[in-house]
Amino acid sequence: YLLIIFYNMKNILKINKINKHFSGIKVLTNVSLEVNQKEIHGVVGKNGAGKSTAMKALLGLLNLKSGLVMIDGKNISKLSPQDRVKEGISFVPQTKNVFAGMTVEENLEMGAYLRDDDYKEIIEEIYVLFPILKEKRNQLVGELSGGQRQRIAIARALATNPKVVIADEPVSALDVSIQAQVINLMMDLQEEFNLTILFIAHDLSVVKHISTEIAVMYLGEVVEYGN
Repeated sequence: YLLIIFYNMKNILKINKINKHFSGIKVLTNVSLEVNQKEIHGVVGKNGAGKSTAMKALLGLLNLKSGLVMIDGKNISKLSPQDRVKEGISFVPQTKNVFAGMTVEENLEMGAYLRDDDYKEIIEEIYVLFPILKEKRNQLVGELSGGQRQRIAIARALATNPKVVIADEPVSALDVSIQAQVINLMMDLQEEFNLTILFIAHDLSVVKHISTEIAVMYLGEVVEYGN
C-alpha cells in the first residue's frame, strides 16, 4: 500500500503526465493524479501495474523521462529525496523497512533528524500518540511484532511533520487481524489531524474501505478514476 498524507482543503499533490522507461520499455505512461488535502485517495492495481514505480517517482528515487511532480504548488521533480522530505514528503514502508538492529527510539529519531526544532520534544509527542512505543522505546525493533513495527513506520513518518506521507504496502505483510488494526489506526489519525492520505495497494477491498477516491493502474497507466 502506498500512503500519502496532507493538510488543509486544497489541491496539495499534483502528478502531471509522468513517464518512465527502463531499457526502452515504458513502465509509466502519462500518469496523472491530483489529490486534495484532508482526502483519503486510493491507487489500486495488480503486481506490475506501476504502483511502486510511481511511488519511487514521488519520493525522488528514480529519474523520470518526462512529467512533473508538484507539492503545494511547487515543482519538486528535480529535487533529491532528502530535499523532498524538507518540502513535506514522508514515507511509510512495509514492515521489513524499519531498522531491526536499532531501538524503537533510534528509529523514531531517524524520522525526525531533518527537523529544525528539538527532536526530543517531537519524540515525546509521538509517544503520546503511540503509548506502546514509549513502553518499548529501548527495545530492539527486530524483537517486536509485525504490527508494532508498522506502528513505528507510521510514527517515524509523522515525526517529519509532513505535508505528504507516502506508504508502500504498509499492511501487506501483516496477518489479516493486524492489518485491520493498522488500517483503523491510519483512519483515526486522518480524522484526528485532518490528514490527507494517498493509499496505494493491490487489494481493492482495502482501498475501497479507506479511500474517498480511487485511481486504478494497469500496465503503467491510470485507466480508471472515480469515487
